[in-house]
Amino acid sequence: MKILSDCLANKLTSPSLQPKPIRATIILLFFLAFCSKAALSSIEEIHLPPGFKIDVFASDLGTPRFMAFSPDGVLFATIINGGKVVALPDKNKDGKADRVITFISGLNRPHGIAFYRDYLYIGETDEIVRFKYNGFDSPPGKKEVIVPNLPIGGHFTRTVRFGPDGKMYVSIGSSCNICEEKDKRRAAILQFNPDGTGGRIFAKGLRNAVGFTWRPGTEEMWATDNGRDWLGDNLPPEEIDIVKEGNHRDWGSNQEGGYLGNNYGWPYCYGDRIPDPRYNNADFCKSTTPPAFQMQAHSAPLGLTFYTGKLFPPQYRGDLFVAFHGSWNRSVPTGYKVVRIKIKNGKPEGIEDFATGWLKGSRAWGRPVDVVVGPNGGLYVSDDMGGVVYRITWSK
Repeated sequence: MKILSDCLANKLTSPSLQPKPIRATIILLFFLAFCSKAALSSIEEIHLPPGFKIDVFASDLGTPRFMAFSPDGVLFATIINGGKVVALPDKNKDGKADRVITFISGLNRPHGIAFYRDYLYIGETDEIVRFKYNGFDSPPGKKEVIVPNLPIGGHFTRTVRFGPDGKMYVSIGSSCNICEEKDKRRAAILQFNPDGTGGRIFAKGLRNAVGFTWRPGTEEMWATDNGRDWLGDNLPPEEIDIVKEGNHRDWGSNQEGGYLGNNYGWPYCYGDRIPDPRYNNADFCKSTTPPAFQMQAHSAPLGLTFYTGKLFPPQYRGDLFVAFHGSWNRSVPTGYKVVRIKIKNGKPEGIEDFATGWLKGSRAWGRPVDVVVGPNGGLYVSDDMGGVVYRITWSK
């Protein structure tokens, strides 16, 4: 029952899942059937390319979301429905967490997590907080709220990352499936100083850029972006965007003055500057920045990471791994896997499945959320349906 309750809690919080009463009832019935078989499969059903192996690194975690390695080499994860952050040390280096340490509790839907200098940063749904980090086996410092009063509701996850420029970046998804937002901080990526000051809009028109990272050796921010629902099984495409800074003002003036600079289209456009039928604003779409790469609609791409380790074969190094959380708004489910996007000369060249098997016919028993590369070169995958963090290695 715990897996079922976590599964439902995870899905029914999306704004796209809270539309009209009849539609919501249909969705609820769908998820009851979809989630009910979640516990009936096992790791042996996950398929990888030859030479790769997947193991359970930690289990019984509840709803693990985003992950980060600490300065002392310990994997941390946010547990969104548990309101906590856990540390997963592997001090004997056997590829399995020695124990699960509740490091911080009492948080409001924590999702994003990052270490920067001497602090651990957490993205709660309504604020960004930080704690002085003294090591995984020492109590953290006092909670500091550095960005209060973030907009709540709708897409509720808040991802926090630090760029090569030392700035803190926070993504805030839309409040709706498709609408014109009143709060200009929504459907955007924001930029701050590490102490939370100097907040401003970095990029707009990103409906729900849950995951973002930087291509190694560059200052290019790459982000996943989840498209709208209710345009059919294959529209709009999910996106990988190379997010560039626009010529903008802080959001205080933007509330009245609008946004100047790079805009990635939503809600007026999708894909390669195609006007959304709700608005049909072709002139505006011509001025927007198209995606760097398009993927299957309703796959729900979340976390992403460039492979920087040395454990995988050389041809994998520098490629982009993306966690597909999986569809709900599609007649035939899709996603529920980890994909590899091949990078050539700094550009996406093609996509292929890397880890599959969490989807069995029309039912899923796992939903990948985030992917991070460990100090040992392994690829760690969080699954908020199964309550598991996996570790993928290569040994051929």
